[in-house]
Amino acid sequence: MIRRLLALDGVQVVCRFRDDGAFVDGMGLLDVDGLRRLARFAHDYKRMVQGNADQLAMFTGMPGWTPPAGWIVRGTRMSVCSVANVVCLVDNAEASLTEVMQALAEAARW
Repeated sequence: MIRRLLALDGVQVVCRFRDDGAFVDGMGLLDVDGLRRLARFAHDYKRMVQGNADQLAMFTGMPGWTPPAGWIVRGTRMSVCSVANVVCLVDNAEASLTEVMQALAEAARW
């Protein structure tokens, strides 16, 4: 299932986590400890994004902020992308973030 994400250009690591942040499974260039840390980071970041989306909805009165459809933290060379409880680490020079986010959305439904 999530293995298909690794076939996308630039995807280096992919993992799934539970709603409590616990690591479920993953694969790629990180060891198991690194995958667990990535899952914990993604869980915590997801919660922050949800809180910010809730505030935007409240302050602007505009619909469509919640629930957030996903998030990206983009660095100079690498980005972390997540939808629902699936997260991946990608190389910016090789990956299409649009393609990655679409594949993550599909993987989140599995």
